[in-house]
Amino acid sequence: MAAPRFFVSIALHPTDVGHECVLPDDVAHHALRVLRLAVGDALTLFTGEGGEFAATLTRADKRQAWVRVEGFDPVEREAPLAVTLAQGLAANDAMDYAVRKAVELGVAAIQPVVTARSARFPGDARGDKRLAHWRQIAVAACEQCGRNRVPPVHEVAALPAWFAARPGGRPGLMLAPQSSAALPAWPKPQGPFDLLVGPEGGLVEEELARGQRAGLTPIRLGPRVLRTETAGTAALAAIHVLWGDFG
Repeated sequence: MAAPRFFVSIALHPTDVGHECVLPDDVAHHALRVLRLAVGDALTLFTGEGGEFAATLTRADKRQAWVRVEGFDPVEREAPLAVTLAQGLAANDAMDYAVRKAVELGVAAIQPVVTARSARFPGDARGDKRLAHWRQIAVAACEQCGRNRVPPVHEVAALPAWFAARPGGRPGLMLAPQSSAALPAWPKPQGPFDLLVGPEGGLVEEELARGQRAGLTPIRLGPRVLRTETAGTAALAAIHVLWGDFG
């Protein structure tokens, strides 16, 4: 059984091999109270800066846990394609799913966007809490799938503002079930690009038109209309089959 993986917000360096360090409180709680790890158990730590550290649990009390850093592996598991998923805000469970699966599928960044048909995003502390929740989902997905770099989940943006902020000449796709163009017809991307997925109900005609003016190509994923959380997942998987690391 593989050692459980933990993201740690502490400074760790390859020179720390052989040294002991204390785990952050939230990580210690998860390791001791949720996973029931015991002294002598192995675990893997990563900081988001690349690579991962093998460690052994050496001491524990009711609140804290200490580990000895046993080794450093510079392994990278990032996708060769730098895709930013611009996800139309969806209902809570659907948005959580979209973020989690995008991270597992190697997305480089996630940009939540407010569209004409998207779920409402609160502009107060509740909004901050929701954004923090999505960022924690991204961390948990990295712990699960083996990524050692946590993709950013950007501040929520209105779709027109995101269109305007896109760098000139940057390629991109947007899912449009009514389009006649299929994904394989798009040329292999040569650099970073964007994937826009509408919310429940999809993008309205004006948004599709503005997206095309902003340089996004509308495509369809077969004859069936997919749920928003399914659509992004399916598109990212297809992108990696065509041009990424699923081959």
